[in-house]
Amino acid sequence: MRVSVFIEPHRGASYDDQLRFARQVEAGGFEGLLRADHYQSMGAEAGLPGPTDAWLTLAALARETERIRLGTLVTSATFRLPGPLAVMVAQVDQMSGGRIELGIGAGWYEREHTSYGIPFPAVAERFDRLAEQLEIITGLWRTPPGGTYTYSGAHYHLVDAPALPRPVQVPGPPIIVGGRGPKRTPELAARYADEFNMPFKSVAETATAYDRVREACDRNGRAETGRAPLVLSAGIVVAIGRTDAEAQRRAAPLHEKSALPPEDPVVGSPAQLVQRIGEFAAIGATRVHLRLIDLADLDHLELIAAEVLPQLDGER
Repeated sequence: MRVSVFIEPHRGASYDDQLRFARQVEAGGFEGLLRADHYQSMGAEAGLPGPTDAWLTLAALARETERIRLGTLVTSATFRLPGPLAVMVAQVDQMSGGRIELGIGAGWYEREHTSYGIPFPAVAERFDRLAEQLEIITGLWRTPPGGTYTYSGAHYHLVDAPALPRPVQVPGPPIIVGGRGPKRTPELAARYADEFNMPFKSVAETATAYDRVREACDRNGRAETGRAPLVLSAGIVVAIGRTDAEAQRRAAPLHEKSALPPEDPVVGSPAQLVQRIGEFAAIGATRVHLRLIDLADLDHLELIAAEVLPQLDGER
């Protein structure tokens, strides 16, 4: 089981906080660190000292880490135009030596769009734009050296783009598509993604989502095209401790009112987290993203590294 850590800096974290955390993730033996791409907290908290841009942060972390994979869960297609986003991600992939992953979604949190003057179309248009962005980004990265890329869609038009810079990873950084959507999300994952992620839901709900995306892969003839099977991953909200009191202390923020949909956290002992990861493995997951809430709580990371990772088989 591949184990990465997922963080939400919009809850309140400076770049230095994230750097300290990333270095501990690397020292602890985790595979990667992925972060949310949001510009505003989702509860009553102010999220001080304020938002940090996901790709600016990842570019800096790319130069200050050596091994861990870095990426977003997930970049909102409403935030950036697809051509400049492809340039940005390719550059950070170069800066990291080929350790970047692009998680991308349609965008959902209207309040941050309103706050920062970002257009927020209706959901159908957001998914249309996401589909075009995926086509453009993968098209740019797959353009042969010396070639150009042209695209004309309902929302984006590119003419003779030089498809530079080129990412280190070929044909490009892995793309993660995920979410709870029953129709368009599985189709987009089957067509464009390297990984499908179901975020923070129960094992049963995740199994249903995996079935949908497998069916979408069959409909799209993914196997016949020679593409690798989708990596299936699960997000797990984690609040564990050496004692029940310690676990409950870490879980306290989960009880605060938030715009997030209901989740299925693991609150308890390291053994309970090992069990949950095993349940996800049994339904086909080969990667998990552990969402840890408090970036100042490095002891939480150390506990997972010491008492959970050694019990999991395979690459971390």
